[in-house]
Amino acid sequence: MELINNFFDIFLSVWNKGILGVDIFQILIGIGIFLLFLIFRGLMSKLIIRKLEIISKKTTNKLDDTFVSSLVGPARFFPIVIGFFIASYYMTFSLEGREIVDTINRTLITILIFWIIHQIIEPVSYVLSGLDKILTKELIGWIIKSLKILIFILGLAAVLELWGIKIGPIIAGLGLFGVAVALGAQDLFKNLISGILVLVEKRFKIGDWIMVEGIIEGIVEKIGFRSTTIRKFDKSLAIIPNFQFAENAVVNVSETSNWLISWTITLQYDSTVDQLKKIRNEIESHINTSEDYNTSVGVAVRVDKFSDSSIDMYVRCFTKSGSWNNWLDVKERLAIAIKEIVEKNGASFAFPSQSIYVEKK
Repeated sequence: MELINNFFDIFLSVWNKGILGVDIFQILIGIGIFLLFLIFRGLMSKLIIRKLEIISKKTTNKLDDTFVSSLVGPARFFPIVIGFFIASYYMTFSLEGREIVDTINRTLITILIFWIIHQIIEPVSYVLSGLDKILTKELIGWIIKSLKILIFILGLAAVLELWGIKIGPIIAGLGLFGVAVALGAQDLFKNLISGILVLVEKRFKIGDWIMVEGIIEGIVEKIGFRSTTIRKFDKSLAIIPNFQFAENAVVNVSETSNWLISWTITLQYDSTVDQLKKIRNEIESHINTSEDYNTSVGVAVRVDKFSDSSIDMYVRCFTKSGSWNNWLDVKERLAIAIKEIVEKNGASFAFPSQSIYVEKK
């Protein structure tokens, strides 16, 4: 009997003292309160958030849709913060235990605040999209990413301060470390600065066909902090460091408004002066009267020079369309027209040839 009494005495002692001075009964009630708010968290996500999503989808702009979707995470985290706060203040802690619990509460509230700020930045991109004449879509994306990283760092610093970890020495240490890294990562910063210049100066954007002589030609798929992803016409993927676009001439083929046709027509040396003049005049007339060419940019059809085995006639004009496929069609029609003009005037095209004379002794 005494053994049983001793057991109950120890049991009641453990029950009353509990953990950190909190009796087991209070802990169970605190856990129950916390679980109640976890259930509320599920109800909030299923009812309130879903209702807000339905309302936002009825509007025409995407700002409210993005705003609601960005706050889903913080809204589901909010009941956890409130549940832990109420549960912890229901329980009676020792002085040291109360300080630890208060720090945890402040930490959860700080995380919630910075999480909300972090998520609200995303809808800001829709506001900045109205500045597309000043800022490109890619540059806006960079700004949003930078702000998110900054908010994360500030939130982390605030949490560390709550737990008594001084960030000043850490920042100083990172500064010295950053100098060492910067010396060994000059190419990284060069690419980063070049990428910013590409976006600020609007040299090209995603979807543009660009060409860097001797380096790359293809369609821009992604402009990153360090490099740009370009899909070549054989469907292979090329990752090009951004400094290449700062140090080399970049041709944005997508911005071409008038495609150039520049040919040299080689005619045989037995072509008469009258034939040359008629061929020249008819080619020039064909270009000037056709709807395919932009004559205001300039048309040139002239006898250019006497080559080794031909009389060269230079033809230069620009198409009206900026389409590459249309340019190919126009070139084909011009080539057929020139051949018809040359044959109609009784002349022939020249080809490289050599005459060899053997001297008899």
